[in-house]
Amino acid sequence: MYDRIKGFRDFYPGEMSSRRATTDVLEETAREYGFREIGTPALERAEMWTDKSGDEIVDELYAFEDQSGRHVTLTPELTPTVARMVVAKQQELSKPIKWVSTRPFWRYEQVQQGRYREFYQTNVDIFGSSEPEADAEILAWAADAMTGLGLTGEHFEFRISHRDILGGVLESYDADIDTEAAIRAVDKSDKISQVEYHDLLIDAGLSADQAAEFADLIAEGDLEAVEAFADTERVTAAVENLQNVLDAAEDFGAREYCTISLETARGLDYYTGVVFECFDSAGEVSRSIFGGGRYDDLIESFGGQPTPAVGVAPGHATLSLLLQRAGVWPEEEVTTDYYVLQIGDTRAEAAQIVRDLRERDHIVETDVAGRSFGAQLNYADSINAETVVIAGEQDLENDEVTIKDMESGDQMQVPVDAFPGDLERPTLADFE
Repeated sequence: MYDRIKGFRDFYPGEMSSRRATTDVLEETAREYGFREIGTPALERAEMWTDKSGDEIVDELYAFEDQSGRHVTLTPELTPTVARMVVAKQQELSKPIKWVSTRPFWRYEQVQQGRYREFYQTNVDIFGSSEPEADAEILAWAADAMTGLGLTGEHFEFRISHRDILGGVLESYDADIDTEAAIRAVDKSDKISQVEYHDLLIDAGLSADQAAEFADLIAEGDLEAVEAFADTERVTAAVENLQNVLDAAEDFGAREYCTISLETARGLDYYTGVVFECFDSAGEVSRSIFGGGRYDDLIESFGGQPTPAVGVAPGHATLSLLLQRAGVWPEEEVTTDYYVLQIGDTRAEAAQIVRDLRERDHIVETDVAGRSFGAQLNYADSINAETVVIAGEQDLENDEVTIKDMESGDQMQVPVDAFPGDLERPTLADFE
């Protein structure tokens, strides 16, 4: 026997049906918003990450040298890939560019609740608009996707902030501060102790008093107080932009799910404006469900023309935890509309019934293993067949088949020409 690799998972049919149902909601909601599906490679040049984050990031990647001597990696996230794609055809693509993609990613990191080394995300991005409406549309899609999955405002909230508010407040201190390090400290603040948080702020260049003052200020989340404290054009513009996004989110139906939280920072350095994270309102899921934000400089950093961008990427592992906690995770079971059971030499007749039903887009199975009547009936029950169509030699001699409702156990003979006949979804009730 071979053991499964740590951090990678198998999905058997029942669980896979639940995952598919969830993914379908995310993707269908994106299609309703006009997002177009793209496909992206599993393998990219490792330099797409090491050039921006340093060689030490290789420890977090599934990176290796291929047979041509190229340093490559399984992709740990989608954003650099879509940035590369936008740059490659920037002049040809209609703006705004609205893309959606669901696929796996790989990171070599510690396995914990909701975090695996192979994980799946649905990425939704808008390129080419700096307007608050673009940020609000991302929030609205996320809200509609969540409610489409059966969740309500009692189950989740979007904690929203702006990177320039944090950066502007930090700049207002008379100190040599590593702004990105301080923002990364803010991003970790809910995962570490207050002492550790303050120590990270001090390491970033704040004094002990300044660290305490800064932490208290942003914890309050009072935009007027923050704006008065910093009194800089950068903070004023950021507060105005954040408010404009929230106003647009109100019109788009997503404002009720948004809470201003200046401690929401998003640790990745490429975020430039509004950022947000989705959290379990009850706090039972120990980490954010997903996050997103604006990254206006990334396309240019990949060699393209300046192009504003905003996006979000729900992770399916954490999302499934929230859906399970809320009691709306789709049932983990396979379903079948019809099982066509064969008795004797009836393959041709049974196959015609199967084809007729499949042409009507139903899920249909029939015997492919030469099993007995009882074995076929047990199998039909195991796959949750709603209706069993029994094609037996004796019935067919009388131009009939037997229809059996698996829930009630009732059955009756019907003319073979009438099943399915002109009916789109024939059941026993149609013949009673």
